[in-house]
Amino acid sequence: MRVIRRLPETLINRIAAGEVVERPASALKELVENAIDAGSGQIHVRLSEGGLALIEVSDDGCGMDPAEIELALARHATSKLPDEAIEEVETLGFRGEALPSIASVARVTIESRPQGSADGWRRVIDNGALVSEGPAALPPGTRVRVEQLFEKIPARRKFLRSARSEWAASLDVVRRLAMARPDIGFTLEHDGRRALQVQPDDTLATRVAQLVARELAGNSVAVDLVRGEYHLTGVAGLPTYNRGVADHQYLFVNGRPVKDRLLIGAVRGAYADMLARDRHAVLALFLQVPGSEVDVNVHPAKTEVRFRDPQLVRGLVVSGLRHALSSGDRRSAQAPSASAMAAWQAEPVAPSPQGNIFAQQWRPEARVSDAGQAWRGYEQAVMAPLAGRAEVASEPVAASAQHPLGVARGQVANTYIVAEAEDGLVIVDQHAAHERLVLERLRAAGAGQGASASQALLLPEVVDLEEVACDRLQEAADKLAEFGLVLERFGPGAVLVRAIPAALGKGDPIQLVRDVADDLAQTGDALLLGEKLDLILATMACHGSVRAGRTLSVVEMNALLREMEVTPRSGQCNHGRPTWVKLAHGDIEKLFGRK
Repeated sequence: MRVIRRLPETLINRIAAGEVVERPASALKELVENAIDAGSGQIHVRLSEGGLALIEVSDDGCGMDPAEIELALARHATSKLPDEAIEEVETLGFRGEALPSIASVARVTIESRPQGSADGWRRVIDNGALVSEGPAALPPGTRVRVEQLFEKIPARRKFLRSARSEWAASLDVVRRLAMARPDIGFTLEHDGRRALQVQPDDTLATRVAQLVARELAGNSVAVDLVRGEYHLTGVAGLPTYNRGVADHQYLFVNGRPVKDRLLIGAVRGAYADMLARDRHAVLALFLQVPGSEVDVNVHPAKTEVRFRDPQLVRGLVVSGLRHALSSGDRRSAQAPSASAMAAWQAEPVAPSPQGNIFAQQWRPEARVSDAGQAWRGYEQAVMAPLAGRAEVASEPVAASAQHPLGVARGQVANTYIVAEAEDGLVIVDQHAAHERLVLERLRAAGAGQGASASQALLLPEVVDLEEVACDRLQEAADKLAEFGLVLERFGPGAVLVRAIPAALGKGDPIQLVRDVADDLAQTGDALLLGEKLDLILATMACHGSVRAGRTLSVVEMNALLREMEVTPRSGQCNHGRPTWVKLAHGDIEKLFGRK
């Protein structure tokens, strides 16, 4: 039989490195987090070949003396846990594994000088072995260089991606950490080129817009909600400002970037009726919770967390986002597309086949009595046919300054309402706008509350499930009943469906219960049922709204505009498309070359 033996320290560090240091971006994350924990005000990062050849992180933090540098390279040695209360950790790092793990698979040079000290110290470790140490000249703070990561471990090196892919991952790491700490300045250089620079003491909205997209500043709302000791802040993009992938959703818990299924599901639920299924919101959310209510010691990479009360967290995120998006009710991504504006500016004027009609009609010998007919002939020859219509209003129209969306002036193609606002021209998609208004009416009438909209089944349905799934459904039975889904336990591996939501009356009860059970297993909450109800209500709203191609009177158009001004989320339809766009006076002047 094989003999049990204790592994050598170098092998232990390499095994630990497999969990902590998966790629250059993982090592970079640990080093930047150490710089943040050191109280830095400015952090400078240099990379070469995406971090494969070089990772260098310099900061102006507290610094370390020679003894502390030596101890920092030992396993499970850290200054971030003054006592044994690991559940109360407030720093980004706390495990004491990162530096020795990185030093076991790369050449690491640590130079540091404590604040107030005149001397610095350098220590060089090459794949776990001490190479040299001695005095170093540098300003107060710490500089860590990681060179040739996994060079002596070809089995790990060959599984790394290309330098371009590793650079993209490293950039994302720095962007997330810089977003979490707007009070710290960050500079990132790659192969001698400065790729990112933000100044310290930015506001949260400014920092997020700088790192995500500049246009986010004008297409977002602020999120701020407090429930007891839980505080949610951040920036949420309007539903009309969305992306095809979810890589622009930044989530933070106590200043720590995380990728948590619970939070991602809550974001999806908050935007459920405002985005198409294949579109994703753009946002950055920062959740502050008591340290005792969250477990950050789930994985060595520290990107996963567990909450003591996940239902409270989910409700906080959904409520905070919905309230913020309702406060920005009539807003949407208002700027017309560049291609549409270019089409306006490049509109050709067809030359007349008769040459200069103006010169022909207004010839010197023309009689004065013919002038009127000549001018009318000129109009008929070159003026475009009327594409809209105008009619007399039944009552005097109010001044446009009194209404944010202006007053209706006409209808184009029986689909788009043209309104004049105080600061520009507003074009409204009548079907998309009315679709949102009808949905909000259904909700306001209680159609989405479920408790008053339940349909009993003539013959209860028996649904066979695993015992664990039945247990989850039984625990959530009271909440499901609020939506109109009434369940009873029917033995260890089955549930009985007594009633289903009235809005889902034509649906399959068995499939509905199975979908809800799967959702409970994944997220711990019956979110799917609420989403199904929202989808049904959205479908009802779509079929019950004003269709494109219907002629509206001026009174009807103004009534639609006035209702949009007081209805939450009227800036986008149920599928995430904008319901109106505005051409400001400045845009119109540009079309005619006045600016």
